[in-house]
Amino acid sequence: MTDVRITKWAEVLVNYSLGVKKNDLMQIKSSYLADPLIKEVYRLALQNGAHPYVTYIGEGLSEIFFKYATEEQLNYLSPIERYEIEKIDKYLFIIAEFNRKSLSNVDPQKLSLRRKATGKLLERRLQRAAKGEMRWSLTAYPDNAQAQDAEMSLEEFSEFIFEAGFLNDKDPIKKWQELAKEQQRISKILSKVDKITIKAEGTDLTLSVKGRKWISCEGHENFPDGEVFTAPIEDSADGVITYSYPCVYQGREVSGVQLRFKKGIVVEAKAEKGEDYLRSMINIDSGAKRIGEFSFGTNYGIKKFIKNILFDEKIGGTIHIALGSCYPETGGKNKSSLHWDMICDLRKDSEVLADGKVIYRNGKFLI
Repeated sequence: MTDVRITKWAEVLVNYSLGVKKNDLMQIKSSYLADPLIKEVYRLALQNGAHPYVTYIGEGLSEIFFKYATEEQLNYLSPIERYEIEKIDKYLFIIAEFNRKSLSNVDPQKLSLRRKATGKLLERRLQRAAKGEMRWSLTAYPDNAQAQDAEMSLEEFSEFIFEAGFLNDKDPIKKWQELAKEQQRISKILSKVDKITIKAEGTDLTLSVKGRKWISCEGHENFPDGEVFTAPIEDSADGVITYSYPCVYQGREVSGVQLRFKKGIVVEAKAEKGEDYLRSMINIDSGAKRIGEFSFGTNYGIKKFIKNILFDEKIGGTIHIALGSCYPETGGKNKSSLHWDMICDLRKDSEVLADGKVIYRNGKFLI
């Protein structure tokens, strides 16, 4: 028997997050570990009159690919994938992993090459989404790999997800609509701001967001959700930021990260662990050295860092600054094959100033 919360989850994804309607071509992509949720989403999409299909990710295929792929194969993009990006109306990716460390020992240069190639697909998907031509959503299904990283049992991790997504509530969609209203209020105020300064231990960073659009993340592109973000002016970042938590990317962990910016560009990158990997990623292309996203996490139902960016970047009382590609709908111009979110906890001894006025202190908005 399917947990009623799985059914609620599917209802939120299909009817709220993606707004699946008649004749939509919908791709659902995941591993078989997420089958209970896949089946519910598939059923509801059919009931809405859509044309859903499922693409399964097999266990161990990525490891085989990076072990045997030539440089030509690392740079190759399937015409079928290109076609899908152009034709899909709704796209759902469900994270459900067998081993989150499976790529830990892969040559970073191979990862960089592949990321640069697949970044073209990401860029095109973001372009279509910005124009309203398609909608996409990302969620994570409870599995043992993610639970282990979170230092939880599978049952505890499941409850963590249900709580973060308001799925224990009688009407989760109503809760997301209430959060949306509050975030839209905050976004409207921030849209009038020019300079933002973040002050915390090891952090004194100023950037400009003048004229850029603030986006309220309300459970559509990500689920669970809870953030307001924009893209800073590309050459405006100046100062230093020290990230509070390990930065995990493609299964590789980099910790103790400190970045120094001058005229928008990373001029110094340090890490206590994984510094070589950090530098290889920010050297993928010129855009990887610039900030593509600045965001406030607003989901206070997520309290614990679990090494899973889908949840961690939403933690109420944190900010995250992503190196690399921006989201075009913000008005940002930075392009890159990289988009690496890194989190700074501001819940203690911190302030954020907007045009010289304190608007945020110790993890809470004052506006």
